[in-house]
Amino acid sequence: MEKRAAIPPGLPRSNPTTSYWQDPPSPLASHRSTVDLPSSTDVVIIGSDITGALLAHNLLNQPSPSSIVMLEARTACSGATGRNGGHSKCASYRSFLGNVALLGETEAAKIARFEYNSMKAVHAFARQHGIDCDSWEGETVDVMYDVAEWEKAKKAVAEMKRILGEHDPASAYEWWSGQDAEKKFMTSGAEGALTYKAGSLSAYKFVTGLLGLLVDKSLNLQTETPVISIAQRVGTGGRPRKWLVETPRGMIEAYKVILATNGYTAHVYPALQGVIVPLRGHCTGHRPGNGMPKEGLKYTYSFIYDGGYEYMISRRPSSQFAGDIIIGGGLTKAAEGGLYEFGTADDTTTDPAIVSYLHDSITNYFGLNWGQDHRDGRIRKQWSGIMGYSADGFPLIGKIPDMDELYVAASFQGHGMVLCFSSATALATMIAGGNEEELYQWFPKAFCMTAERYKQKFSGRFV
Repeated sequence: MEKRAAIPPGLPRSNPTTSYWQDPPSPLASHRSTVDLPSSTDVVIIGSDITGALLAHNLLNQPSPSSIVMLEARTACSGATGRNGGHSKCASYRSFLGNVALLGETEAAKIARFEYNSMKAVHAFARQHGIDCDSWEGETVDVMYDVAEWEKAKKAVAEMKRILGEHDPASAYEWWSGQDAEKKFMTSGAEGALTYKAGSLSAYKFVTGLLGLLVDKSLNLQTETPVISIAQRVGTGGRPRKWLVETPRGMIEAYKVILATNGYTAHVYPALQGVIVPLRGHCTGHRPGNGMPKEGLKYTYSFIYDGGYEYMISRRPSSQFAGDIIIGGGLTKAAEGGLYEFGTADDTTTDPAIVSYLHDSITNYFGLNWGQDHRDGRIRKQWSGIMGYSADGFPLIGKIPDMDELYVAASFQGHGMVLCFSSATALATMIAGGNEEELYQWFPKAFCMTAERYKQKFSGRFV
């Protein structure tokens, strides 16, 4: 893994695979607010996915908003957010026991509540701001095929209910037997199943919708403007130091730079090489078989087995291609358990073994319930995307140690839809010099960038 973690990510590649969500592209896909790149600004945000967009929203809605230029290497929302599986799902029980052991009960409970509240906030924000993104809130089911995973889940949920309380929404789970799972969820051969609150949406439409609102407000969005390097210029005459951000279209000066670059962060700031490691993930979009419900499945799904899992949503009746199924995962089905997807930042291609497995997985899980494939073929789209992972499995949020006005919000462990929203709020609070005591009442300190975490190199997997 050390060798994989040492591979420089480079810039986001040209001509990446097109995700299900990016077809057709947003009108903002290649937007440039000004023909020429501004020579200076208060803040440069590098990255236009959900974290960058929400940071811009928070900063522009402060009492004295800064001028902001957002730089995107490719088209708007062309990173992990626009390439995900459409899920907003916490599954906090999966990490809860480990968090208790590492951080203690109080911090583990804070993380579980943070994830739940952040997930709910995404959908509430879409409603409040009228963003059409196929937002749906309902229930998800985790179907478990391994006895050890089943027993661990039961222990974790029991601990969550003890620590958070029986009536805390973040600890609300319902159990189903294997026989129940076959009848209720159309799956067979499971040890059992677990249901809880979750949601689905087009994160691409959410972010591009938000970017449209921000551009109308004052955000200067510059797509297809990759950042080659950043460097801080020495201040003179008592003036504050400025950052110089180099792009192929020229230089831009800024007082503050925010890295919302996830798996590509080490390209912009090489000191984070090995601290944040890219991991390529895969998704496929399936036309539904004729045995599946015409109105789509009532739940979103995860399928959990020894050593891995898949995640799946069914497109809602009001959405384009209603009933389509989006399923992602399959990492451990690749050569050497997916080792070579770590350190891979190339989303122009897919791994044949993983994609082949995902093609077949849907009938493996639903069996005869799937029916016959659609007359136009099972697969509508297949694609890859680049996530970011840290050594301890937590996001890195905050100021870069020993650097003036350089901030990071990255490494969301493939879990961005329940981490990014509130992480952006937290970082905007830090940047503005907000009340730390109030912040850490709800924001996990384990997520903060510290001098210790700055030195931790990735050595294992948290997937």
